Amino acid sequence: MTVTAHDRNILRDLARLKAEIGNLPVQKETSDLWRKLNRLEPTRPLVWINEIPWHELNAGGELDCLCEDKALKDVEYSLRAELYQWNHFRCDMVVEPVIYNMIVGGPSSSYADYGIREQVNRSDDGQDVGYIPVIKSEADADKIRTPEVWYDREATERNRLFLCEIFDGVLEVRTRGIVTQWHSPWDQMIHWYGIEQLYADMYDRPHLVHRLLRNFMGALNEVVSRQEAMGMLDVGNGNWRVGSGGLGITDELPASNPDGHRISTREQWGCATAQIFSEVSPAMHEEFALQYERPLMERFGLTYYGCCEPLHKKIDLLRTVGNLRKISMSPWINLDEAADKMAADYVFSFKPNPAHLAMGAFDAGMVRSYLEGAAKKTRRNRVEFILKDITTVCNQPRRIDEWARIAMDVARNA
Repeated sequence: MTVTAHDRNILRDLARLKAEIGNLPVQKETSDLWRKLNRLEPTRPLVWINEIPWHELNAGGELDCLCEDKALKDVEYSLRAELYQWNHFRCDMVVEPVIYNMIVGGPSSSYADYGIREQVNRSDDGQDVGYIPVIKSEADADKIRTPEVWYDREATERNRLFLCEIFDGVLEVRTRGIVTQWHSPWDQMIHWYGIEQLYADMYDRPHLVHRLLRNFMGALNEVVSRQEAMGMLDVGNGNWRVGSGGLGITDELPASNPDGHRISTREQWGCATAQIFSEVSPAMHEEFALQYERPLMERFGLTYYGCCEPLHKKIDLLRTVGNLRKISMSPWINLDEAADKMAADYVFSFKPNPAHLAMGAFDAGMVRSYLEGAAKKTRRNRVEFILKDITTVCNQPRRIDEWARIAMDVARNA
């Protein structure tokens, strides 16, 4: 691929800005705060924002891509988005003076072939309105297979050399393998099963549900084992999201691999979640989710549990996961109960309500009161405030800026 001088200059100018920001002393200071939080030491709440409606934020043209090459526009947009977040709602983000070259390999979660074909239910106007259950017998459950795991080292190296050509002398280019794992088995299996049928079968045909779980979790474990054997894994202590929470910067996992050994899952963060079990009892959560997720999670050095499901009633259950470090706390929890049960034993990964940014008018007073209340109730916990699932800001980009300003003010005064 040939890079024109026009495109190269655009990317190098953006990279210089990233390098300048990435070398500021505050990056180490913020990284140290994440390290402190992740080893469960007292610190103020840390704040981070992701899952952002970027399509609504470009009122001032800061996200306009000027590269002519389509592929390079993706590189450019990534740089512009990172710089935009730093300039507008950085909170406790960390910027590194590095460009990562991601390995070329799979399967990706979106295209993994587990041997079962999904059937989509469509409305009269052609819209997808759900999935048609295809798991009706143990024979259906036995169709599950391990998807192909592949790693294209030559393509990975070509990409690295290409990025070096662009950024040489401005930013370090570093190849990065898989650094953390996200496993949400029921998010996939429910496409095959259907929620209503699953809930009925947990009572009426539990043997079928267990058969499906054993087969699918076996496939997920095998994928991880093959990735490890093929050298696709990388050290897990770094400036990236863990689970549905904040940054996984920690001194309890290696930060580098100086001897070039094959990285194992023990040197990474893992994650699991069973979001559709939000209204399922702790006993059934253990039987039909956690007993199968636990062995997979415990392959990792540290792990994170949960996403959007309220877990305040299941803390005692989650204590059975030996390497659990962070627990997701959705906006729908009983905050008092969750704070009491979590104590300082885990990182309380609190998810403030993103609907506050989608109201007819942004109510700064309400946001402040809400966050101050959460900070007060979690004062004896180890807390991260992770604003996510932001569907819309009603085309008013400054709402996120204002939310971030309020959140950081609350966090610094907690």
